[in-house]
Amino acid sequence: MKVKKIVSYTFLGLLWVIPFFGLTQSAANRELKLALNQDGSNYIKATLTTQVWGRYIDNNAGTTLNGYNKPQSYDIGLRRIRAQFYGKFHPKVFFYTQLGINNQNANNARKPGIFFHDVLTEYQLTQRSIQLGMGLTAWTGFGRYSAPGVASILGCDVPLYQQSTNDVTDQFLRKLSIYAKGKLGKLDYRWVFSDPMSVQTAGTAVKPLNAHSDFSQKPAKLQSSAYVMWQFLDEESNLTPYMTGSYLGKKRVFNIGAGYQYQSKAMWHVTDTLKLSSSTQEEDLLNYHVDVFYDAPVGKKGAALTVYAAATHMGFGKKYLRNAAVMNAADAASKMSLNGGGNGAPLYGTGNVVYAQVGYLLPAIGKNEIHLQPYVQFMQANYDALAQPMQLFDVGINYFIDGHRSKITIDYQNRPDYQIIDSKVGSRKSAIILQLQVAI
Repeated sequence: MKVKKIVSYTFLGLLWVIPFFGLTQSAANRELKLALNQDGSNYIKATLTTQVWGRYIDNNAGTTLNGYNKPQSYDIGLRRIRAQFYGKFHPKVFFYTQLGINNQNANNARKPGIFFHDVLTEYQLTQRSIQLGMGLTAWTGFGRYSAPGVASILGCDVPLYQQSTNDVTDQFLRKLSIYAKGKLGKLDYRWVFSDPMSVQTAGTAVKPLNAHSDFSQKPAKLQSSAYVMWQFLDEESNLTPYMTGSYLGKKRVFNIGAGYQYQSKAMWHVTDTLKLSSSTQEEDLLNYHVDVFYDAPVGKKGAALTVYAAATHMGFGKKYLRNAAVMNAADAASKMSLNGGGNGAPLYGTGNVVYAQVGYLLPAIGKNEIHLQPYVQFMQANYDALAQPMQLFDVGINYFIDGHRSKITIDYQNRPDYQIIDSKVGSRKSAIILQLQVAI
């Protein structure tokens, strides 16, 4: 508890003290930045993002809460609260930290502790072509949104399947890693070696060995990953690992990317459930992926188009399957749904995934210049453990009060609810999300 209090007080203290030390907040930049030398090349910068959700959820079959049936849920929750502090004390040394909380609603433990998402130090061998870093970091492969910039995402959430080991052998997608990254002409690259976290410390019950693959409980071997993209038009920043979801017409971006994630003997299962010790089969984890991203203004009236599409092979071993329930409003267990209780869905598994999202920023409407951005998102996963494809889609609209700095999002989501008995879709369930975002 003392450590949590120290972190919390330090965070609040920095937000209070920074304005008295030459903080710049111009009308154009509106950024919290402290210059440490005359030309501003050495600096400390701070950002803050909050995303608050209000939801209606049509829960999966058999959902309960505290032992009571719960067919629907209405809740309010803190989806994300993030504070970043980063900068330079030396021309070749960059540091980055991020802390905050995730997924706090009325059913979680109270007074959640602020924890570090990222802590890294980076040495810049050259200004552009190669930088080396190490720490707890989101520098990782295999896809564009394996490390999403959450303050600028198109919808309420990102394609979570690209965060393939999220909170199993990492910490909310961040890994203890050493990495190299940079730009070589039009090529932007990141290459990473990570030390996976133990599955025994993930905070969920470790599954016993069975006929379907799961993460091995043996000491983990080193994991490698990479992601490269060819930037045909404007360059995107690689100061931090987080990739922008929508530029709202401020850039002309067209990228084609590819990546992989590999870990030797990361998975295991048994070929004979009666002879666990003699029939254990170890398997490698191998995910590989290609994607394309386009974001550019359309015409001369402030409209913009955002398009993203991806194809991924997820290789977790024999019939691996894992559910995810974002800020679940119910008990995780269900005797009727393969998805688990609440709003869970089988987002991760062995098989092939296609994903796409499209958003269109409309020209400013009326004298008050109202900015609206309707969007659609679609995911289809053909996982070996499911008898039918997993199809998930969102339709929504963003209302921008001040760009991504202040926006309101309304999102309708539809997902399949699989039956335990035959792994087929028993019904489809819906959710409606209202999100309020402020990003400084």
